[in-house]
Amino acid sequence: MLAVSVLAAVRGGDEVRRVRESNVLHEKSKGKTREGADDKMTSGDVLSNRKMFYLLKTAFPNVQINTEEHVDATDQEVILWDRKIPEDILKEIATPQEVPAESVTVWIDPLDATQEYTEDLRKYVTTMVCVAVNGKPVLGVIHKPFSQYTAWAMVDRGSNVKARTSYNEKTPRIVVSRSHSGMVKQVALQTFGNQTTIIPAGGAGYKVLALLDVPDKSQEKADLYIHVTYIKKWDICAGNAILKALGGHMTTLSGEEISYTGADGVEGGLLASIRVNHQALVRKLPSLEKTGHK
Repeated sequence: MLAVSVLAAVRGGDEVRRVRESNVLHEKSKGKTREGADDKMTSGDVLSNRKMFYLLKTAFPNVQINTEEHVDATDQEVILWDRKIPEDILKEIATPQEVPAESVTVWIDPLDATQEYTEDLRKYVTTMVCVAVNGKPVLGVIHKPFSQYTAWAMVDRGSNVKARTSYNEKTPRIVVSRSHSGMVKQVALQTFGNQTTIIPAGGAGYKVLALLDVPDKSQEKADLYIHVTYIKKWDICAGNAILKALGGHMTTLSGEEISYTGADGVEGGLLASIRVNHQALVRKLPSLEKTGHK
């Protein structure tokens, strides 16, 4: 499943890149976000979603797949997987894990950072696949279509990405949403002091990669990722799985683990960290959730 998830993210990314380079996005709005911004969709979202969904569905027809974009049941497609497993995955994942299909939920984000995609801010764009077992994220893939960088990890099995050697939790660099940051900037500065650096960025996938040792030169680096408004699970599941596999944490602002079953959104904000005392940070940020929705 890791191999086909990586392939799905890459194939979706190929569609995203092809549409962007054609400069014909067929951009439209699906409505408004809770913050009142346009919730945009492009043909890049639609075509990537189609490739990713049907590749995964054909390979694993019995698992539940949740995806950001609507899948037209009257327009089904069979996209075959050649069942080849790349060498880097075989090397890291020596012993596969078998689980019943009914315990598996797959979350697809066919184009993360659509707003930035329409603005041609390519570095923020990712395609993502996450596999959760009994609601717990166990496998994550984040692919950057425009630099062709792919990060993947599987909890208790292996990864092709690592944490950095050190992080600053006293005056951290904090990556936040550039489009709906709520009050996170103000509260973060109040909590950590004026020496704190705030990095506005697009895309939840990009923000998680900011916490890791990523060779992509366009990738900014941060010590923490904080989000204070409502967020969808397909935006964060892959990053949650990767952080968890590397010993990091992604929780609500009150420190609760996020379950990847049921509703497709998370109300309690988000705190993501690695190689720092996550619970101490949770205790340090008690006012963020209350302030973030004002």
